[in-house]
Amino acid sequence: MLSRSPATASLLLRSLLLKPRGFSSSAAAAPAATKGADNGKLVASVLFERLPVVIPKIDPVVYAFQEFSFRWRQQYRRQYPEEVLGKADARGKGDYQIDYVPAPRITEADKTNDRKSLQRALDNKLYLLLYGNTYGAPDGKPVWHFPEKVYENEETMRLCAESALKSILGGLDNTYFVGNAPMAHMAVEQTDSSVSSFKRFFFKSQVVGTTKYHIGKCKDYAWVTKDELLDYFPENKEFFNKMIIHIR
Repeated sequence: MLSRSPATASLLLRSLLLKPRGFSSSAAAAPAATKGADNGKLVASVLFERLPVVIPKIDPVVYAFQEFSFRWRQQYRRQYPEEVLGKADARGKGDYQIDYVPAPRITEADKTNDRKSLQRALDNKLYLLLYGNTYGAPDGKPVWHFPEKVYENEETMRLCAESALKSILGGLDNTYFVGNAPMAHMAVEQTDSSVSSFKRFFFKSQVVGTTKYHIGKCKDYAWVTKDELLDYFPENKEFFNKMIIHIR
């Protein structure tokens, strides 16, 4: 084994630390990747999500299986004495008992198709879309898009995404960002020579503890389900269908 003096080892370690490193596995590809990142901008987009408020309806096949399983277990269940069952039935019957009336699944917003309301599609997830000017829009015309912001000098892309959502809500009090890393990204190739190609990173955030937001800095907005959202982006329908995992 070759021995190195402490001075030589220190110089070698310093040279390794100061050497510029890239994300590419080959030394030749690293400068090209760095050049591409310098030319294109980065955009942080927010998939702002409202989780289901009520339990989704059970699929008929699943319901039939549960009924069969219940009846099958009933054949072999243990028979308890009547005095034990009577005490269980009497529990909860008193002056403090409250008659529970479930809220309707179909709301007034569902009947009028009011997509500006969070009080619709209660058994489904809703996502916020904005209509207005955004970076990379063709000919600078207003389009439907997610809350987003071009990365400038923020410490992380997550902070850039928070800034994008805060700018339209006025604050982040009733929001929760899921993780620090983006859930997906897409490279946007531009045909308009005035705007260079860029990369859009998607971060997930969720509605917490409120049923109404004061949304600004846009011409219009809508709370839509996943199926409705795909109709707003027909050119990227396959991408968003894979990105948004929705199991009901």
